[in-house]
Amino acid sequence: MKKTIQCFLALVALLFLSVGAYAQVTTSSLGGKITDEKGAAAVGVTVLATHMPSGTVYTAVTNNDGRYTIQGMRIGGPYKVEVSYIGYQTMSFTDITLQLGDLYNLSAKLQEETVQLEDIVIVASASSAFAGEKFGSSTNISNRNIQSLPTISRSITDVAKLSPYGGNGMSFAGGDGRSSNFTVDGANFNNNFGLSSSLPGGGTPISIDAIEEVQVVIAPFDVRQTNFIGGGVNAITKSGTNTLKGSAYAYHRNENMRGNTVDGVELGERGIDRNTTYGLTLGGPVVKNKLFFFVNFEYTKTPTIVNRWRASEDGVANTDLYISRTTLADMKKVSEFLSSKYGYDTGSYTDYPADESNMKLLARLDWNISQDHHLAVRYNYTLNRGWNNTNASSSNCIQRTTESRLGQYSMAFANSMYSMDNVVNSVSVDLNSRFGDNISNQLLVTYSQLDDIRGSSSSKFPFIDILEGYTVNNGKVTQSIVPYMSAGYELFTWNNGVHNTVINAKDDITLYKGNHKITAGLSFEYQMADNAYMRNGTGYYRYRSLDDFLNGAAPETVALTYGYDGEQNPAARVRFNQFGLYLQDEWSIGSNFKLTYGVRLDEIIFNNKDLMRNNAIYEIEYDGKSIDTGKWPKPKLQISPRIGFNWDAFGNRSLKVRGGTGLFSGRLPLVFFTNMPTNSGMVQNIAAISTKYSGGVANPDALLAAFEGGMITDVDELIQKLHSLDPVKFPTSISPEDGVKPSQINGIDPDFRMPQVWKSSIALDYNFPTSFPFSISGEYIFNKTINGICLKNWNIKDNAGFTTLNGPDRRHIYPAEYKLTSTDAFVLSNTHKGYGWTGNFTLNMTPVENLHIMASYTHTVMKEVTGMPGSNAESAFLYIPSVEGPNFAGLSNSQYVTPDRVIASVSYSDRSDNHFSLFYQGYRGGSSYTYQYYGDFNGDNIAYDVMYIPKDDTEINFASQSDHDRYWAYADQDAYLSTHKGQYAEAYSVYSPWVNRFDFRFAHDFVVNIGKSRNTLQLNLDFMNVGNLFNSTWGVSKILSTEAMSGRILQLDSINEQGVPVFKTRVSEGAQTWDYNHAIGQCWSLQIGIKYLFN
Repeated sequence: MKKTIQCFLALVALLFLSVGAYAQVTTSSLGGKITDEKGAAAVGVTVLATHMPSGTVYTAVTNNDGRYTIQGMRIGGPYKVEVSYIGYQTMSFTDITLQLGDLYNLSAKLQEETVQLEDIVIVASASSAFAGEKFGSSTNISNRNIQSLPTISRSITDVAKLSPYGGNGMSFAGGDGRSSNFTVDGANFNNNFGLSSSLPGGGTPISIDAIEEVQVVIAPFDVRQTNFIGGGVNAITKSGTNTLKGSAYAYHRNENMRGNTVDGVELGERGIDRNTTYGLTLGGPVVKNKLFFFVNFEYTKTPTIVNRWRASEDGVANTDLYISRTTLADMKKVSEFLSSKYGYDTGSYTDYPADESNMKLLARLDWNISQDHHLAVRYNYTLNRGWNNTNASSSNCIQRTTESRLGQYSMAFANSMYSMDNVVNSVSVDLNSRFGDNISNQLLVTYSQLDDIRGSSSSKFPFIDILEGYTVNNGKVTQSIVPYMSAGYELFTWNNGVHNTVINAKDDITLYKGNHKITAGLSFEYQMADNAYMRNGTGYYRYRSLDDFLNGAAPETVALTYGYDGEQNPAARVRFNQFGLYLQDEWSIGSNFKLTYGVRLDEIIFNNKDLMRNNAIYEIEYDGKSIDTGKWPKPKLQISPRIGFNWDAFGNRSLKVRGGTGLFSGRLPLVFFTNMPTNSGMVQNIAAISTKYSGGVANPDALLAAFEGGMITDVDELIQKLHSLDPVKFPTSISPEDGVKPSQINGIDPDFRMPQVWKSSIALDYNFPTSFPFSISGEYIFNKTINGICLKNWNIKDNAGFTTLNGPDRRHIYPAEYKLTSTDAFVLSNTHKGYGWTGNFTLNMTPVENLHIMASYTHTVMKEVTGMPGSNAESAFLYIPSVEGPNFAGLSNSQYVTPDRVIASVSYSDRSDNHFSLFYQGYRGGSSYTYQYYGDFNGDNIAYDVMYIPKDDTEINFASQSDHDRYWAYADQDAYLSTHKGQYAEAYSVYSPWVNRFDFRFAHDFVVNIGKSRNTLQLNLDFMNVGNLFNSTWGVSKILSTEAMSGRILQLDSINEQGVPVFKTRVSEGAQTWDYNHAIGQCWSLQIGIKYLFN
């Protein structure tokens, strides 16, 4: 049966000639019921809707139930709708505006034409805001909203914060931003590979001046919408009209147009911090009422400094001034040493210049082929180039540093930064057709090429980490795993590039039958991600101390990733096809209740041709299981039934109840797939020789002694050196038959399924009976994880047989032999654990003309096993704060949650062409932290062990009275510790305090009318975090203070004879939990702009 369904899906896809799947809405619709004076259904009534700016005409005729629906309509307006029938007066409805993805309910009662009268004209009223008939949770953001929003970044993520569920980039309702779906005119604009949650094109793939409307969906029960489990953002670009319109604009800000003080402390020298954006738009008719064009060009130049941290003169850090403890003298010493001994230029250690640029180009054509066929074609190109700091702490060392390579503890050189080119090429073709009175069709075909390529100003040279030092006692080396200095070619940049191709299409056919609107659709998507990723591709060395490095001592770690048989640019690839088939019925029950119900079938089929089985890996047995790196997961059909309703309780649009329930399928970053071939040992070998630790005491690999005397900087020589030390572990060639056992394995569970959640919602919308629009909405959404994503290390034994601590903390302690083999296996797996809920209240009103007020409060709870931090399987596995270790992690708060958020906006335009807009955002938990022990507490070589919070002195032993006093003084002043005594600390549950910010926008229009042409010169000002101008703590968020030691306030000193741990306290006397975030982005900032518009 399953194979039959698979074959059927493939066959239907070929019949439709479709090549894509992100089935998102791109148009609006109009519908309703027409009755006669007695309330009986009026059959055969003509409904003619005209988009007044373009003259685009849409028609429909009512059926036997008096109902009509027009789909595939241009969003926006104004529209004029004429309802006509012989023997009755023609009714004209004007000033109608359609929203993206929404059906505007326009019903009417005809009046007999007894005498010659003029047409009845009805202007859309206040209640028309409730004319939409959505079923689930969505927010429509109009062009007016976008233009009035105070913004400096001018990005889609800034626009998305107008959604009550947004506010944190592309993260919605507590989900990972990488699980959201962003489309432009239906085309995929996601960071599909998932190295970060930023959008393609450097985070701004399209200009907001090219966007007509944005829709943010959280739980839409329309089966056409898919491929997200967090939220979806659908953006529609502007179209030309019968009037030639255009604009030219420029925006500028610099280092003198922002604050530089937080809590009375100057944030160092301002340096260069400038941004200038130039752009233009032009749209109009090619053929009146028939063919239209719209183009947009925008270019941004940002001469800036990526890194503000500077080395110190005296070795004392000052985080307020971005002064690191690393000294200038030591950096000079290392720079000169590398230059004289190896001929390597480290780059500056006092100046970190990094100019950025962003160019966008968009062109769109709209063609009214006929009254029944409308075609839209759009092309978009974006090139973003920026610079980034050295990676914070990742490496192939057994025990990683817990502090950043660039910050208060450590410094890196300018040539250790890396550049990133983000390129977007996208095409969208959207054909909307109507065949007779009862059938409409939409065919949407899109293509997106999304590339991210790293670069460096460094010559090819190993990357070097230098730790702060160590102590020797009775011949045992106790190492501090805290960084001090880094240099060389950034360790993740060599041959690092991602190419992502997405070709997709869908075809929806809608049949109108009585009071049913039946939609059937098919989608098929092809996606390819090609990833070249060589961590430590130029070689990697970590030294115990500065003296060890300078004196040529044996390193603490040596690592290298290299291709076999001399391959210089090895790459991993994943390709798949996704088939989708869906059927939905929208049933109008009576005049005030609508029910939508449907089902969606999706299946992903991977292409195994890009893989090779590594038999050396396959032969490793992990408790009866093996990993086959030559196969992707088998196809698995995902079924997503959904049902939604909309009830106009009183039949007058004053109170609406809506909601629904259903399953939603999504994606996960493709990087977690390419991790398998990348680390399979068949594409490249990840070599690492490192040092193990037990209680902080070092146990170095014996092979490290071979590197005493200095670094091998030539990659080929380093490969030969490794091969000579262990030809089996470090081979120079490979065959599938023999394979090679790498230092770690990444695999995918053969039963793995793509993520899926069950969402349910209920909402009330009330429209007050006032003379002006005034409404409130309350909404509740519940999520339950069906298929969550996690990573398991198959190499770790079940902890059921491990011993446990004595005392209140009964966690397991890992024995020396807690692994099954010498090779870790990080396997992509599923979990059914996880749930969350969101509650929201929103108010909207327009008490007087041109005065718009909105306010909203949202509370979010989201529990999950892991947020899959990072992009490397090992990193995503290790960086999970837990009690028992990441293999046995339980539910905890999502790291992406903002638990409480309030937004409000007020915008007003007066008769003197002044435009004012104020946006408020207040939130708690913009940053979340975890109280963990310092170092590895349970013996699993992972330093992410959450602490047990003692109830009182009976539950904790301290090494000294001072440790006792300092801990309790800190715990008693800390809101989280003092209210969670006797519990394990929960991951990401220490929420930063409330922060309140006000952003302001002002614009004034100078208008000159010349003939029929309206010319406007607009001067505008965007002022972010206005309150901070008057008080340097207003609008500034708080972060965990340096006194709080990154939340690692306790350190294991020993375990006594009773098996109870004894602790040292790392916080000093008088330590406080929170401190103001001394970052430039917290200060007030100002941007000025000038814009010329005509017509």
